[in-house]
Amino acid sequence: MTLLVVLACVLLAVLLLYHGLGFWAWVLPAFAVLAWCAWSNPDDRPVYGWIGIAVLTLAIVAGLPPVRRVLLGAPLLRLLAPIFPKMSDTERIALEAGTVWWDAELFSGRPNWKRIVEFAPLPLSEKERKFLDGPCKQLCEMIDDNAIRRDGDLPKEVWDFIKREKFMGMIIPEAQGGLGFSAVANSSVVAMLSSRSVTASVTVMVPNSLGPAELLLHYGTEEQKRYYLPKLANGEEVPCFALTEPHAGSDAGGMLSKGVVQKGVFEGKETLGLSLTWNKRYITLAPVATVLGLAFRLYDPDKLLGGDVDRGITCALIPTKTKGVVIGHRHDPLSIPFQNGPTSGDNVFVPIDWIIGGPEMAGQGWRMLMECLSAGRSISLPANSVGGAQLATRVVSAYAAIREQFNMAIGRFEGVEQPVARIGGTMYWMNALRVVTAGSVDAGEKPAVVSAIAKCWSTEAMRRVIDDAMDITGGAGICKGPRNTLAAAYQAVPIGITVEGANILTRTMIVFGQGAIRCHPFALKEMQAAAARDVKHFDAAFFGHVEFVFTNMARSLVLGLTGGMFASVPSGGRAAWTMKKLTRMSATFALLSDAAMGTLGGSLKRKEKITGRLADALAWMYIACAVVNRHVADGGKRDQAYFEWATAEALYNVQEALRGVLDNLPNRAAALALRPFAFPLGARLRPPTDRTTAACARAMIEGGEGRARLTAAMFVPGAKDPGLGRLERALELTLSVDPLRKKLRDAQKAKILPRDTEDAVLDEAVRKNVLTQAERDRVLEAWKARDDAIQVDDYAPGEYRKQRG
Repeated sequence: MTLLVVLACVLLAVLLLYHGLGFWAWVLPAFAVLAWCAWSNPDDRPVYGWIGIAVLTLAIVAGLPPVRRVLLGAPLLRLLAPIFPKMSDTERIALEAGTVWWDAELFSGRPNWKRIVEFAPLPLSEKERKFLDGPCKQLCEMIDDNAIRRDGDLPKEVWDFIKREKFMGMIIPEAQGGLGFSAVANSSVVAMLSSRSVTASVTVMVPNSLGPAELLLHYGTEEQKRYYLPKLANGEEVPCFALTEPHAGSDAGGMLSKGVVQKGVFEGKETLGLSLTWNKRYITLAPVATVLGLAFRLYDPDKLLGGDVDRGITCALIPTKTKGVVIGHRHDPLSIPFQNGPTSGDNVFVPIDWIIGGPEMAGQGWRMLMECLSAGRSISLPANSVGGAQLATRVVSAYAAIREQFNMAIGRFEGVEQPVARIGGTMYWMNALRVVTAGSVDAGEKPAVVSAIAKCWSTEAMRRVIDDAMDITGGAGICKGPRNTLAAAYQAVPIGITVEGANILTRTMIVFGQGAIRCHPFALKEMQAAAARDVKHFDAAFFGHVEFVFTNMARSLVLGLTGGMFASVPSGGRAAWTMKKLTRMSATFALLSDAAMGTLGGSLKRKEKITGRLADALAWMYIACAVVNRHVADGGKRDQAYFEWATAEALYNVQEALRGVLDNLPNRAAALALRPFAFPLGARLRPPTDRTTAACARAMIEGGEGRARLTAAMFVPGAKDPGLGRLERALELTLSVDPLRKKLRDAQKAKILPRDTEDAVLDEAVRKNVLTQAERDRVLEAWKARDDAIQVDDYAPGEYRKQRG
């Protein structure tokens, strides 16, 4: 009986921890056990009484903060303060920049689903919709991407149109001459353009991302804003921003470019200024820029500005006509001819007032860059990836429906169904991720961690989508020319993966490395309190952290045993099932994150395989949240196959990432002890089923509203377009005659019609009244359209050399 009481009390402790009772979750069951033992063993009551006094004493010491602070908090602070990792100013600024958002919910182990589900991205305004339907589509219609890649640049009329319609000023407010678009609208424009031309989308994307306009809006002096913003908006000034250099890529803080504060002569007058020396590369728009945003380390050896000699990273705006500025040379990024190249300067003297924000902002460049990076990273590359992936989705769904082998559309073969479905399901979550992350910027967030997730996982997803699309289209995908709509996207994939923080670094160091400290409810507070030797705040953070670990241990166990059954979620259906599973994964993620931090300490930052897996888990949970948000916003009924595929994929990837952490945690004793709490019934989640895969593939190749919604952000050209336009026309005609083609197949099975050439079968069908003459003409028109759409480009020798440039 006593054993049963003890087990019941242990269960009570677990349940109390599950519900967040924390410290008292073990005190109350302990007193219950002692009371039972004293009642059932009268002779030993004095012993149990002394044990009760000891438990009560421990409860007072550990449970009352003023007492605990003196007896435990202060000694622990002295012991642990030297162990906590020290933060450099660069790391501190990066951590403090931006805001935490849904990522904090996922780190909590107890996501607030009401907050996640009810978040509504800002809808497009009437003005933004008119721009998308007007100038944006006009620009897409003007573009011949094959000619752009052949000629090495956008045509002059396209450049002029981009400037005249203020594509470069989407983020600049109307009062300062720009369009004043929302982040979602900015994202939608980039997505549409990238579905037509990577070169055009990058040309528009970069001025509206991290660069002169963004920095001026937040930090520029009023004089700088008045002068530059209207000219940047209408294209009179073409900006670039020079950050990367040969010895400072992902480690931008290690740049060698420098500026020295000194007096000199500028335009005939003695001026306090900067002598700048730099050597930058990979700078988009640099070859054609009229104004150069430059990041450099500033030194003030004579202390003309006061303060330290090394003032830190600083940003300035330099007209490229300034004497000594070198631009014009171009890189060739995988034959995608957006303007990109190096820039350099040697002892270029400029006035001190050219620092963005004026002399007062000297040395504040790193903070400026970190605070603005999250907004641009939330928009540009996720949108660019979505546009390219939507193009591939549209191409593949049409091609798989019209391309036939063995008298059947290739999309009906199970081997092809799988990549077709993978494209559709991936496209569904990519667009959800794009809209939600851009929407967070409109809501006033600067989401440092989720913007990194959006950039990294969107560009990786585009790589997978394009690879699948190339596999499905086969020879039609690899023969370049006007008919080929995938080659440019395939060539451009590594560009998005490399820029704005290479994905390898983003995954292994930024997403979890920054997220673990910034989003964790206690980690940053502990570090700050330890650095300040603040006993009160350290005590609260440290013991809050201990309580947090045991709470998540209990929650992970209970939710793992019940499949998340008891998790509280705000809606029903498949979305509710997904949210319950995500709640369970969130608790396990929080537990294993603390286990990794606790057992590895400061060396965790060097265990990039572990941090990479934890980043995978966090990213896929965030992606699943975005999918749930989209599905609930759609009423919980539309695009069910895509939703089920995307959530199954995300949940399975979370599970496998967390299993990988346990399988490879260096402290094997800790891993062994945690496994029953993390996966008490084993790994039970599975990837998308064959049934879900088949449903996704059918929805893709059968056209209809689901396919249209999946590719709603892209530009769909008319029938005269040699690439996608031809495919779309062939698909439309093919779907319209499917019932007639079924009649032909049935007649052939019944031996009424022979198996012969298309023309012969159709003529015989009319003679035998299987089809009318009008029906025969419709079927033949569809056949000719299919035959035309699957052709590829070829060239005479002279034409081939011209095509190659």
